[in-house]
Amino acid sequence: MDEFARIEKFLAPLAGEAGLGLKDDAAVLSPPAGRQLVLTVDQMLEGVHFFTDDNPALIARKLLRRNLSDLAAMGAVPLGYLLTTALPAALPEAWLAAFAQGLETDQRVFGIVLLGGDSSSARADISLTATLIGHVAPGQALPRHGARAGDHIWVTGTIGDAALGLEARRGKLRDRTGFLTNRSLLPEPRLNLPLAGIVSAAIDISDGLVQDLAHICRGSGLAAEIQANAIPKSAAVAELDDDYLELRLTGGDDYELLLAVPPEKADALQGACADVPVTRIGVFQPGEGVNIVSGSGAKLALSSSGWKHF
Repeated sequence: MDEFARIEKFLAPLAGEAGLGLKDDAAVLSPPAGRQLVLTVDQMLEGVHFFTDDNPALIARKLLRRNLSDLAAMGAVPLGYLLTTALPAALPEAWLAAFAQGLETDQRVFGIVLLGGDSSSARADISLTATLIGHVAPGQALPRHGARAGDHIWVTGTIGDAALGLEARRGKLRDRTGFLTNRSLLPEPRLNLPLAGIVSAAIDISDGLVQDLAHICRGSGLAAEIQANAIPKSAAVAELDDDYLELRLTGGDDYELLLAVPPEKADALQGACADVPVTRIGVFQPGEGVNIVSGSGAKLALSSSGWKHF
């Protein structure tokens, strides 16, 4: 199928009204009255972010969810997305059909629509990019540079599941229930948490807890100290023979939220996250860098801080 046939058959049915049926080169979007737009973009490359034999529907859903997690970290409500694909000419129609089905599934789950994008051919590997558009009340977007000394460090959910799930997919460890594998393939963006006015800074954990925490530290001019034994682990991790602490801290792909919260707002945070587990793991303090402390009080050294794109 040529470019236009692919768009008409697989993508046009996903377009919202603002996308104009994907028959124009641009969308016409009216943001909700009195709201600020929040935009984020992320890409997934075959052989880098997904395996060639991964389920195309799950690839599509993870592409959207990685970006939705960025909106969640800003406290934004998702609205729609732009999609760019570079696909080999010989890619089977069945792959495209499954990919489009994955997009449709998460459009229903998260209440978003396709607004437009671009389609091109790839000489070899598949390349996918999504730009997510959301909205937030004026002045209520959550920054990553607003932490203050004395703020506590909190995380949602459990940390390290996705990195260990990737190891399971590579055949390097046993995932008895499939929980870890699923966390690697299908993250859960922590949307719809009313965090404005509670948290001082926020970021989602994509490149590893330590590396993403360092982004907040640099932006805020602070250091962070985290307690290794406080890092929340899932039941699936707890039953493994090894704690895999370093991989859990640096592996990334969790898409949980990492939050700076003043101590007096701990109750408010737990109330705002009533349906999502949150755990306090450390504190921001004067200085620079991220320190990890064991149960005995010794500082732990890591061989890597997290995922590197280059």
